[in-house]
Amino acid sequence: MDTFEVTPIATVVGGHTKVLDDYQGGVESVIRLHDLYPLETLQGIEEFSHVTVVWRFHLARPEDVHLHARSPRNDPRWPATGTFVHRNHRRPNQLAVSYPRLLGVDGRDLLVTDLDAVDGTPVLDIAPYFVQMGPRGTVRQPAWPGEMLEAHYWSPADERP
Repeated sequence: MDTFEVTPIATVVGGHTKVLDDYQGGVESVIRLHDLYPLETLQGIEEFSHVTVVWRFHLARPEDVHLHARSPRNDPRWPATGTFVHRNHRRPNQLAVSYPRLLGVDGRDLLVTDLDAVDGTPVLDIAPYFVQMGPRGTVRQPAWPGEMLEAHYWSPADERP
């Protein structure tokens, strides 16, 4: 199996300070582009409402990886599903993709909201979100992701009990 190295291009500054399953909404943070990249690499990004962010679960440990089926959040209401059916840090490469709203750009800083990463998270890639590159055709999914996420995932963080 081939391996490769990836160098972070940016770091999340501020926003969430601890890893939590819910109440991700309404938190502003900064994606700070590293000095290695010239400012013109961000030229034009302010024209977009959302960005695609690939990031690493940097607080996860290799022993957190689970290569077996289990119920989401270990809740027996939901069916056991495999590792690649979950969107959490228990994946082999511990990578995530998020689509935060872009509020503004200030030099190397992208001000975003609704980024479900924590302060200090390494960002591996940033791209504008193109509607035409989203899912094509009818999107299908079982009921459990909606049940799990609609409850409180994007609820405002300041409403956290």
